[in-house]
Amino acid sequence: MSTVSPAAPAVEIVGLRKSFGDLLVLKGIDATVEPGEVVCVIGPSGSGKSTLLRCVNLLEQPDDGKVIVNGVELTDPDVDIDAARRRVGMVFQQFNLFPHLTVLDNLTIAQRKVLRRGKAEADAVAFENLEKVGVADKARVFPAKLSGGQQQRVAIARALSMNPQVMLFDEPTSALDPELVGDVLGVMRKLADEGMTMLVVTHEMQFAREVADKVLFMDGGVVVEEGPAAQVISDPRHERTKTFLRRVLDPTHQDPT
Repeated sequence: MSTVSPAAPAVEIVGLRKSFGDLLVLKGIDATVEPGEVVCVIGPSGSGKSTLLRCVNLLEQPDDGKVIVNGVELTDPDVDIDAARRRVGMVFQQFNLFPHLTVLDNLTIAQRKVLRRGKAEADAVAFENLEKVGVADKARVFPAKLSGGQQQRVAIARALSMNPQVMLFDEPTSALDPELVGDVLGVMRKLADEGMTMLVVTHEMQFAREVADKVLFMDGGVVVEEGPAAQVISDPRHERTKTFLRRVLDPTHQDPT
């Protein structure tokens, strides 16, 4: 077994390419996420952000390139993908909770079936994470009885219950009513403060500016600009980034034609 250097990136993406039919969605993406780092990916719809995230844990199979998580290449044909994928938690736009299971059962089913934890241990881990996201009092209810924000917090707790080394978030607030967004972002801020390594696709620019260590701006399947969050969002260097941020930060702005 190889020894991973403490200095190794938590996530390393090298030359990642992905097509759907004739549409080339990712055109050779290179990116790194250091341990404990929060990296936010921003950009217009259709720029390849969500596809990039789904390639990181091989929900989409890349056509070319490498994805390395804590020194293990997930794109190696010989890798134990199920074992490797356990290192990576993912939270989707939609909550993807099992509607026929209680909140507690949603958090323990994978622990027991995949990690082979006993009921007592799985329950203890579940309650610890439900407490962390502020919905421990909802453990015995079914998802339909929860608000969207509560369901998303349960989804985060479910991912955390598998003890991931990296958390991926794919527009986690986009399906929520505006008044529920803050609770979910608050949980993500707490995770960041605790040192969780996070790769976040988001349209929440204030969150990206205040919480991210680094921001990647994607457009047309490439990383157009990357750098410290404050620099990219407040003082972008690339004209395409400037245009995007003007439209996002000031929806009333009209660019000259």
